[in-house]
Amino acid sequence: PKIVHPLIHSLLYNVRKDRIILMIHNLVDTMDYEQARFNMIEQQVRTWEVLDQRVLDMLSLVHREDFIPAPFKKLALSDVNIPLAHNQVTMQPKLEARVIQSLNISDKDKILEIGTGCAYLTAILAKFGKEVVSVDIFPEFTAQAKIILEKNTIQNVNVIQGDGIQGWDNMAPYNVIVVTGSLPFSRTNIEKQLVIGGRLFVIFGISPVMEATLITRISDTQWTREILFETDLPALVGTKHSNKFVF
Repeated sequence: PKIVHPLIHSLLYNVRKDRIILMIHNLVDTMDYEQARFNMIEQQVRTWEVLDQRVLDMLSLVHREDFIPAPFKKLALSDVNIPLAHNQVTMQPKLEARVIQSLNISDKDKILEIGTGCAYLTAILAKFGKEVVSVDIFPEFTAQAKIILEKNTIQNVNVIQGDGIQGWDNMAPYNVIVVTGSLPFSRTNIEKQLVIGGRLFVIFGISPVMEATLITRISDTQWTREILFETDLPALVGTKHSNKFVF
């Protein structure tokens, strides 16, 4: 056999080894998403009092990693807030699951989402409801959302670029409203966009003490409020530098 210089032989060996390691890594990476998804549901979501089987099944069906920016894809099923552009972050998967469970969405519901972000929660809302209006202030997010939702054959979402700090009154009323960033105080102009019987999920407070709240409209002039749990979430864009709201 032809004799190869030891240095060249070592280099060729290491190149082949690196390729094999990369191939194995990619294979394990692909397989690990299903295991990670199972772990997310069983260890994060269930233990956070999400027991609605419809919600758990939907978390298995809609693959969160498809919506997360590529550099953080491997963290898609972890119990963390994942960075997005414009200094934004995602909710944690367990919080997204609690949001969906608390709203008890039906297939007849028209839903307003204030803050599209990576569009994963948008996709889940669309799977449960009849129609979703999702508003985000950043054109980059709305453009990306349209692409990823179309790729996942989700067609019942109207993605709008705009400032949803006041809700989105020109397409109201809604059966369900979700605010994906926290608010320091209540905003009754958003609550008034609910139909009677409609539900609003919103997180109120100042970091680090905030309360996830479910608001239900029971008449033209009355709403009930239920504090669900304590959490911490970055403020909705346009609120964090304000000391109070104009009602």
